[in-house]
Amino acid sequence: MKKLILFAAAAIVLLLLAPVEVHATLGNDPKGDALTEPPEIELMINRLEEIKAIDVSLLARSERKELRKEVRDIEKELKVYRGGGLYISVGAAILIILLLILLL
Repeated sequence: MKKLILFAAAAIVLLLLAPVEVHATLGNDPKGDALTEPPEIELMINRLEEIKAIDVSLLARSERKELRKEVRDIEKELKVYRGGGLYISVGAAILIILLLILLL
């Protein structure tokens, strides 16, 4: 019973240790350095910069609300294009590998 508790505690500690970020690449670049982005992304980024340059204190409340909604929509679309990334800790990866080895 003590071994089971020890292994469970070790597994929990390993799961919480260090998260590692994994990104999928877009495009056909073999090196993976430069991602090819569609032209819509540049337009969305330019629109975000325009919105940031606007002095919101001069706008009415409804206009500010519309701008906030537009910014949220653009950021959601950019997140889809660029991929959100997948976070998995090193401990979780080790545990998954060990379970696969034991089960297969």
